[in-house]
Amino acid sequence: MEMNNQLMEVAFRIKEMREVCGFSEEEMAAKTDITVEQYREYEMGTADFPFSFIHKCAKAFGIGKTDLLEGKSSNLSSYTVTRKGQGRITSKEDGIEINNLAPLFRNKLAEPYLAKYEYREELQNQPIHTITHGGQEFDIVLSGKLKVRVGNHTEILEEGDSIYYKSSSPHGMIAVDGQDCTFLAVVISDDEQADEQDIEKTFVTAKAEPNLEAKKFIETEEDENGILKKLDYKNEDSFNFAFDIVDAVADKYPDKLAMLHISNDKTERRFTFNDMKKESARAANYFLSLGIKKGDRVMLVLKRHYQFWITALALHKIGAVIIPATNQLVVHDFEYRFKAAGVTAIVCTADGKVAEHVETAAEGYGELKHKIIVGADRDGWHNFDTEYKLFRSIYERTADTACGNDTMLMYFTSGTTGYPKIAVHSYKYALGHFITARYWHTVQPSDLHLTISDTGWGKAMWGKFYGQWMCEGAVFTYDFDRFDASEILPMFAKYHITTFCAPPTMYRMLIKEDLSKYDLSSIRYATTAGEALNPEVFYQFEKATGIVIMEGFGQTETTLTIGNLQGTTPKPGAMGKPVPCYDIAIVDPDGNECAVGETGEIIVRTHEKIPCGLFKGYYMDEEKTNEVWYDGMYHTGDTAWCDEDGYYWYVSRIDDVIKSSGYRIGPFEIENVIMELPYVLECGVSAAPDEMRGQVVKASIVLTKGTEPTEELKKEIQNYVKKNTAPYKYPRIVVFRDELPKTISGKIQRNKL
Repeated sequence: MEMNNQLMEVAFRIKEMREVCGFSEEEMAAKTDITVEQYREYEMGTADFPFSFIHKCAKAFGIGKTDLLEGKSSNLSSYTVTRKGQGRITSKEDGIEINNLAPLFRNKLAEPYLAKYEYREELQNQPIHTITHGGQEFDIVLSGKLKVRVGNHTEILEEGDSIYYKSSSPHGMIAVDGQDCTFLAVVISDDEQADEQDIEKTFVTAKAEPNLEAKKFIETEEDENGILKKLDYKNEDSFNFAFDIVDAVADKYPDKLAMLHISNDKTERRFTFNDMKKESARAANYFLSLGIKKGDRVMLVLKRHYQFWITALALHKIGAVIIPATNQLVVHDFEYRFKAAGVTAIVCTADGKVAEHVETAAEGYGELKHKIIVGADRDGWHNFDTEYKLFRSIYERTADTACGNDTMLMYFTSGTTGYPKIAVHSYKYALGHFITARYWHTVQPSDLHLTISDTGWGKAMWGKFYGQWMCEGAVFTYDFDRFDASEILPMFAKYHITTFCAPPTMYRMLIKEDLSKYDLSSIRYATTAGEALNPEVFYQFEKATGIVIMEGFGQTETTLTIGNLQGTTPKPGAMGKPVPCYDIAIVDPDGNECAVGETGEIIVRTHEKIPCGLFKGYYMDEEKTNEVWYDGMYHTGDTAWCDEDGYYWYVSRIDDVIKSSGYRIGPFEIENVIMELPYVLECGVSAAPDEMRGQVVKASIVLTKGTEPTEELKKEIQNYVKKNTAPYKYPRIVVFRDELPKTISGKIQRNKL
């Protein structure tokens, strides 16, 4: 409460000074280098503002920063006293707290800071990130141990030790020896105009771009605000994720955390990159001993078991094609997939009836040569856990190692209608997810990232594997059977999860909990994809956590193609803007680009180049491939419109458009309105046949627990939609259901509503 009051006081002083100086909100937004909308939030005190904003406001008003922060001018006396704990916090990052010890002294020749660094295990085996600024610096350790890098030199400072150096030399520091470190830093500027905004960068080095192994294959260009403007690939024709990323990081930082795994029984396992290198080598040698070879198609049904990552890396190394699949498949699903993909081996969980379903499906399919089980013994199956450990932990890359355009991965599409197709991806696909992790999830090497997804879904590759490890961050995996918000929410604080991604369905479940009961302060960034995000969910999550959900869009056939990337300002309900490296447009049925505000199909132009991340085509189905990829364009089958600012707004799948009385109605808009009602848990809108109108709008609704489904409630919902959309869009049919039919990837099956 005290912090909120202070924020409001500062905000009030900023507003008062703006009015005194005769500046408009638009003028102040320009002077502070932010949007007008963001400036208004800061001035109203509804959003916490960074120190740089205070600095720019003070400069615009011609006063000192202390005038705004404290409501009084800095002292002009010969001395000031700062009592213990009364310094001004100028920077408070994850694990770092910096206090200015002389905030009230004017015309300082030096800036004294009390710095507190948390000990972080994940930072110990990676290079210390460095920055530069003008002047000189003096640091003395008060408690703990500090590892300081200046240029190419590294020193360990213990209590009482000090260091003095030119700040123009690249420098940085971390706490070491298993304990937090407190030190006094005195920064002497050689520029009378320099201030805390510049100097605080000395301490917050975690945001500096690390020297990633992925940069051997990727070139990026950012603007002055860190917003990605351009991304190009290099050496991609020789790229193999297992060797070029995982093994390379292991060689550089063998003890760096790659995955923190929590099993269903809450057993904790920590895997370093070196662990992943060695265990995947054992598994590769093991698979070769069974006769699995380059080009073989291997199905993986492994839920969130840690063995999935070991197995997938091993198959990448030997060049076998992995086919992720969910444990929700039943006999006829396996029968179809075995035959359609030509599966020769399967590695699956011992949980449930998966192995039993596989055995039944294999009775009519003679090409399944190897059945390998994880987590138990079973007659007629190889036991992965006991057998692979007998093999050598070294597996070397060879001249014919699979890479580049070789097939690496095959996904079965969701299949909302008809049989699912098989999207084929090359080894370049992994490179396409660098944007996903670095510029959408914003993963840094020190992060622990959680994406909620089963490994049978394409989303797992988006958020639990390729991109996160290319950013050299760690992934958090909880191997649960059923999503339970009250069980997962405490894990954020317990394990210090920093970045988070989940589909909108999961966010809807989260906001139904009392989020005030949980410590979610470790989360610094949240994203969503998989289906369109209802604005109501966006607002409710932000209200509860203060975190803005950054939406993204892509398909099984692509990586992230449209998104609200790092540094950009999202519009609630909008997917964002096309990402660099994908040439995206919205076109009409004739292939002509749509005007602003006009709904059309999202396409990827491929005339000039095919981006890393776009699929190769549908396996053994040239006809289906040609239906979506022709005239130099890949047709997504998803419709959207673009606003005057370049933001894309999702409408529906082409097949989902409701044609009623001459109107074309997108179901998502109606779902958004219905989701605003507090008693609605989930909603799916579809078309129902009608003799007079052709089709009418039908709303299938799941109510929150305790809400009675009545005729009066139906009428209330219908009237609400009439008032909040064009009247012709209201649902003439409303049905209440216990649950909505969904694909195995969690998307609503509108054709079954």
